[in-house]
Amino acid sequence: MNVDPLEDERLSPAGNGSNCELAVLVAARNEADRIGATIAALQKTFAGASIWVADDGSDDGTGDVALAAGAQVVRRGRSRGKGGNMTACAEAVLGAPKVPVTILLCDADLAGSAGKLDRLVEAIEAGECDLAVAAFLRRVGGGFGVALGFSAWVIEKRCGVKPIAPISGQRAMKTEVLRAVLPFAPAYGMETGMTIDAVRAGYRLGEYELELAHRATGRTLRGFLHRFRQMIDFARVYVSRR
Repeated sequence: MNVDPLEDERLSPAGNGSNCELAVLVAARNEADRIGATIAALQKTFAGASIWVADDGSDDGTGDVALAAGAQVVRRGRSRGKGGNMTACAEAVLGAPKVPVTILLCDADLAGSAGKLDRLVEAIEAGECDLAVAAFLRRVGGGFGVALGFSAWVIEKRCGVKPIAPISGQRAMKTEVLRAVLPFAPAYGMETGMTIDAVRAGYRLGEYELELAHRATGRTLRGFLHRFRQMIDFARVYVSRR
């Protein structure tokens, strides 16, 4: 199917609606080998939840795998970065016939460990905080922590809070909080900007260490280039949130 690169394509499997209390938004780009397991874990843990996949221009069939697994898919024919694609997905969720009460954001590469995210949803529903963020209990891969530290510094400078998991994509919140932090900051600045915007709006941040696993970038040239691009986006958030 040809997709106009300037238009969102929204696909739903037969019989899948969005009449539920919880919506899960999954950020994905070229995760065809892991997204099926991620969706299966989410479906098992959050029975009846509406699962939406923001497919950021994947060319490996990620969107098709997600659709076959029972998720609704929002995608474009070209990549526009995590923040932009997740904004489009969030807007699609908020425009659904019945808007969910609670929103869970996560990355597509969690595979089976996505089932551990129930702690975030529980924290929101219990009123422990307004924005619940998962911190990985065990760090796997990654660089020397420079990008992570820079994001934390940006957040502290702009809203006075120094998080331990500033760039974690695993987050839960009520719909009113989601509305307050949209649109997300572009590209890799999404989580950094989201935390700043939520705290500035008076919402409480909570962080929870969870036993999660993901596809980590290593100390390779590709990994360092990835973190360099992240830092550029964090700097843009710093400037835009003056």
